[in-house]
Amino acid sequence: MQAWQVHENGEPSEVMRLADVARPVPGDGQVLLKVRAANINFPDVLMCRGHYQVRPPLPFTPGVEICGETEDGRRVIANPALPHGGFAEYAVADAAALLSAPDSLDDAEAAALHIGYQTGWFGLHRRAHLEAGETLLVHAAAGGVGSAAVQLGKAAGATVIGVVGGAEKAAVARELGCDVVVDRRSEDVVAAVKEATGGRGADVIYDPVGGEAYTQSTKVVAFEGRIVVVGFASGSIPSPGLNHALVKNYAILGLHWGLYNTKNPKLVQHCHEQLTELAARGAIKPLVSERVPLAGAADAVQRLGDGVTTGRIAVVPTGAQA
Repeated sequence: MQAWQVHENGEPSEVMRLADVARPVPGDGQVLLKVRAANINFPDVLMCRGHYQVRPPLPFTPGVEICGETEDGRRVIANPALPHGGFAEYAVADAAALLSAPDSLDDAEAAALHIGYQTGWFGLHRRAHLEAGETLLVHAAAGGVGSAAVQLGKAAGATVIGVVGGAEKAAVARELGCDVVVDRRSEDVVAAVKEATGGRGADVIYDPVGGEAYTQSTKVVAFEGRIVVVGFASGSIPSPGLNHALVKNYAILGLHWGLYNTKNPKLVQHCHEQLTELAARGAIKPLVSERVPLAGAADAVQRLGDGVTTGRIAVVPTGAQA
């Protein structure tokens, strides 16, 4: 089969190599899956660079979320078991963690319903307890993680403010349903959010960016607001001033979605049921901005790492249906 492999750490476009390799052999409790679509996530970029908390042995195949097909023809959503990731024609995954792919979504959309939407659901509902009528601010609102949070926030009845970088991404954020869009490249984020909220600020802030975005969040978080720390796509990990959190009376909440797979896997299944229901009634629909062939995976991963993509890019192996 064909699979992308990383033999050394570095920029994805330089270290990912497409090769003919043997199909992976499932271990105990694992199944072999034919990859129908694999979505590109920021952890794929970080793993190529050697900066992710999980460091699979070299060489490894990146690709942490797929829609695959079991040997008996079932469509499933899975996180492949590294080092046999999803940017390949076949992958392996833990049988106990497979989720049914919703009939309402195609393969690429189904694959995208997993990590980003699970992270959004846990962040907004399990950690921040977002309520209808509250204001939600989403950083990087046009990206894969941010777009999921925007849709989930609207589905929960919140007013959503999306922060983006550039006019193209601003247009995407509006199409996603943001009530207010702030272009950080041409607007003062803090002033714009305060104006949009009448000076009150945002009740919940969803931050997959870190760095300057986190600093902005502390200036616009409302009384009893909650900042959900999801990741650090900017490459800069902020150091919160806890005296500031005390004086302004807000909460800083960390979210590591992957822990739920081991600490409370029943919640992951419950979340998937909620997401499947929302997708069935059209309340959420993953934004798949591109579908590229397997040969285009390295370039697409690099573009995500460079911050020039919107939504999710799906890698579709030859012969698969997207």
